[in-house]
Amino acid sequence: MKTRMLKNVAEKFKQTLTFAAGMRISAHIPVVVFALLLAEGAAGQYGNRQGMEQTGMQGMQGRSGPLQPGDGEQQAAQQDTTRRKPKKPLESYFFDDSTRTQQNFKWTVDTYRNRVDVGSVDTMLLHNQIGYPYLIHDVGDAYIGPLGAGSIPLNYNRRPNFRDFKFAEAFYSYLYTPENVPFYNVKRPFTQLSYSMSGKKEQQEESLGIIHAQSVSPSTGFNLNYHLRQTRGMYAWQGAKAKNFSMAFDHTGKRYTVHAGYIYNMSDTKDNGGMITDADLRDPSIELTRIFTMRLEDARNILKNNRYYLVQSYGLPLKKLTDEDFSIAKHPSIFVGNAFEYSRYWKKYTDTRSGTIFDVPDTTASGGVRPTEFYNNWFVNQEASRDSIFESRLSNRIFMQLQPWDRNAIVGVIDGGIGVDLHQYYRFNPDDYLTGGRNRRRETSYYVYGSVEGMFRKYLAWGADMKYNYAGFRAGDLDLDGRISLSAYIKNHPVTLAGAFSQRLASPGYWESNYYSNHYKWFNSFEKESETRFNVTLKAPFLGLEAGLRQSLATNKIYYNAQAMPAQHGGVASLTGLYIHEEVPLGGLHLNHRVLLQWSSAPEVIPVPAFSAFVSYFYEFNIVRGVLRLQLGIDGRYNSLYYAFGYNPATAQFYNQREKRLGDYPMIDAFINAKWKRMRIVVKMQHLDQGMIESYNYFQTLHYPLNARVLKLGISWGFYD
Repeated sequence: MKTRMLKNVAEKFKQTLTFAAGMRISAHIPVVVFALLLAEGAAGQYGNRQGMEQTGMQGMQGRSGPLQPGDGEQQAAQQDTTRRKPKKPLESYFFDDSTRTQQNFKWTVDTYRNRVDVGSVDTMLLHNQIGYPYLIHDVGDAYIGPLGAGSIPLNYNRRPNFRDFKFAEAFYSYLYTPENVPFYNVKRPFTQLSYSMSGKKEQQEESLGIIHAQSVSPSTGFNLNYHLRQTRGMYAWQGAKAKNFSMAFDHTGKRYTVHAGYIYNMSDTKDNGGMITDADLRDPSIELTRIFTMRLEDARNILKNNRYYLVQSYGLPLKKLTDEDFSIAKHPSIFVGNAFEYSRYWKKYTDTRSGTIFDVPDTTASGGVRPTEFYNNWFVNQEASRDSIFESRLSNRIFMQLQPWDRNAIVGVIDGGIGVDLHQYYRFNPDDYLTGGRNRRRETSYYVYGSVEGMFRKYLAWGADMKYNYAGFRAGDLDLDGRISLSAYIKNHPVTLAGAFSQRLASPGYWESNYYSNHYKWFNSFEKESETRFNVTLKAPFLGLEAGLRQSLATNKIYYNAQAMPAQHGGVASLTGLYIHEEVPLGGLHLNHRVLLQWSSAPEVIPVPAFSAFVSYFYEFNIVRGVLRLQLGIDGRYNSLYYAFGYNPATAQFYNQREKRLGDYPMIDAFINAKWKRMRIVVKMQHLDQGMIESYNYFQTLHYPLNARVLKLGISWGFYD
């Protein structure tokens, strides 16, 4: 029976491959084939096991006549030769009893602390229509248009701040990291295939996702995650491709745990620099967006990242365990562990001088047009650019964790660790740009870190973290975090008031201080940045309500100014934010709101829209109960006018332009979500309101128009056999 079920899954995979080939994604079929081979291999294992068990049963049943004395012992012996050793249950101290009983669940690992964050495998319809990863959370991001290209959150508190390789920051929403790679515990092999597409062939936008997770035992498993997002581009010289792959292994035993894996991230972006004349969007005579004139004709950015990581720990109980002790989570214990990571980033930017010259309307009395260059400087080569930089980091640390009593006691766990980071930076010197020589810089950072957390039943939870660089490259850098939450219950429904505090003192990044390329060069001596944040949050899940107040005070803030160069603000810049997330179900009607208000004391340093919102209204109902469920709805996004970011292709950085205010334009999508057994289907009309609003001001980044109206189709299919 099991063999037949797994063979059926293999047949489904083969049908999916045929479908994928027809959708012009045959280049990515090898990844699917690998997942297929895993499934078929598992089928063979199950088949062998079933055959052995059947052979044993046939051996007993093959004898005629009544059972004779001693037959029971002989049969038991015969069964013992074919029976596999019983598997140990999932005894890890990471997971409570309710988590262990779930058919499938996933988690992420904290590489600094001996903890995991448990979640559920996503097979629901909620937000299934949102295909851009940076638009799923909060009120979304400002972005430059195509799927696979860069973005930056509208919410200041969510903006990434990479201390290593700043040039990857714009692509944060796509990157796999050891902290966000999912691990899975599945009772049966789990595979999920997702594919979506939109637009005409020459403008097509595609997304392909593959997940395969398999548990070798209740405590041991592995998984593969692959995601391809690519856009041919709706405008001239526009295109993007983001490939992200993760291969992960985990063992969460009673005492020993290990999480290990390999990560590959790649981004390839054609940068057109944006429109020369934004008003062209209002010209009804221009029907083909590809004929809009753009500022760059051949600029290109390629970013690659490889990572290897290993986090392991071993628990030593401080009292003798009995046979009734299922795990060591409820007993005093000491854990010792090690974390290792090697990360390598590489980026290359290319263009030609002829491809960076464009004509702009001449506003003088003579009229006509005048040639303009996108870049002011050509420091090394006057005809073409080939800027290549490289960075690597080798991180190794050891840690110890004390569990004085119960892991969920008022003082649950106390952590302490020491680590070292070895940095290498490569960049071109002016003298050896044409010869391919590189200038290598090595730096070493030494740090200690610790944390403590606990809880009192279900009413109080608290924690604090600290990391301090005591010597080396980033000596004096300090990170402090503290948090506390209080919960009350109304008819067993929690209402939680939480507060958080953080203090950050950080040295400027290497690339913010040292950079030499064909278009930009700087050698800065910035002071350390300091930032203090306070957050207060109120959550009432049974009411679908979350509200919060955020306050940030930044001193010596480093930012990219109107000339797209790094600069430092000498004073204090404050940011106040007030947000509310509300989900209101009225029978089958759902009214979801996310609203964010922000005030910046220095908008030229920290630009934010005063008002941002995301709304999602949909009606959900069953067509056939337990078989087919449907959502019909609309999504809307809006932010008020502000000096939004510009984007610099040469450095892949968002900068604080002061040329033009953007916003005051709603983006509306209409969608149909369907769940048919294990399959999710989405049909969406993106930018439904194009042409209905007179301003035509659909820009979220200076001169970069968002996509015009387009129909999107998507499917996600999960297999559990």
